[in-house]
Amino acid sequence: MSIDNEAEDIWEDDDPETETEEGPQERVERLRIVTEKRQEPLRIDKFLMNRLEGATRNKVQQAIDDGHILVNDAAVKANYKVRPGDTIVVFETRRPESQEIIPENIPLNIAYEDDSLMIINKPAGMVVHPGCGNYSGTLVNGLSYYLQQGNVAIEGLNRVGLVHRIDKDTTGLVVIGKTEQAMAHLAAQFKKHTVHRRYIALVWGDMEEDEGTINAHIGRNQRFRKIMDAYPDGDHGKEAITHYKVLERFNYVTLVELRLETGRTHQIRVHMKLIGHPLFSDTTYGGDRIVKGTVFNKYKQFVENCFAILPRQALHAKELGFTHPTENKKVMFTSDLPADMTAVIERWRVYTAGIRTKTG
Repeated sequence: MSIDNEAEDIWEDDDPETETEEGPQERVERLRIVTEKRQEPLRIDKFLMNRLEGATRNKVQQAIDDGHILVNDAAVKANYKVRPGDTIVVFETRRPESQEIIPENIPLNIAYEDDSLMIINKPAGMVVHPGCGNYSGTLVNGLSYYLQQGNVAIEGLNRVGLVHRIDKDTTGLVVIGKTEQAMAHLAAQFKKHTVHRRYIALVWGDMEEDEGTINAHIGRNQRFRKIMDAYPDGDHGKEAITHYKVLERFNYVTLVELRLETGRTHQIRVHMKLIGHPLFSDTTYGGDRIVKGTVFNKYKQFVENCFAILPRQALHAKELGFTHPTENKKVMFTSDLPADMTAVIERWRVYTAGIRTKTG
């Protein structure tokens, strides 16, 4: 199950109400489901097995026995049958030390740094901050080590200066506040939606309009909590606005720039899927298959080769602009496209140029 951007495992073996040698544990709500009106009677262990990634029947039953799962604010047994309108809440438990940041000597691509902030160019595959199941190897672990070497301490801030994040497999720019004042200033700008964020993406299909705006609420999928969904009617989730502009067309895919007016989890990925143009090679939102194109084997092989070069969503955070927290002036940072995206874009450029030559 995913709580933020990365997959997390909610299952713990310990009793949330007890203390261990390591100290008291914290119980945190990690999932809330309200069953549909048409819900048929079904044992709760089977019901949750179908909705939680990585869950087994034994794990669910153990969680029920340990009081990690409540139905309508009450404990139940594993043979309880879910009914329409039930509110099911799943908890996880964490020991205090699991919240601590462990400094790690991880190489960081620092695009800019001064006394107030840092701009990091994040590579693909790096989780931004530790979470359940991801306690090491993250950007924040690396930042903690780096800041310690420079005798910079951000006391009491378990995200070590983090004011926003990008997905694990999205590349590009992230800003880090090095002081509490800088963090508060930057966080306020993100909250007011005054930060300039421009992304470059390769999406499936030949987009009809050269530019446009997508306005649809984003919230967690009602059945599969690992993924997000768009709610155009605004009945769930939070407001999300994405502006897009076509940069280059390759018949079957399109290179676009996207500017975020809001910053919801998976916003670009969900919005582009909503309008029928999922990101190329996005395994979560349907871009890891041939969405547009021919049935010829040569074309299929070409696409598969592109997937092999770019085994992640084709999304890069290229520009980041904001008001500097201490100098009070506008600053703008840019980042070149990573090699994997550049290679795939060039392949599509050559491929479609060849088609035009044959048909022209």
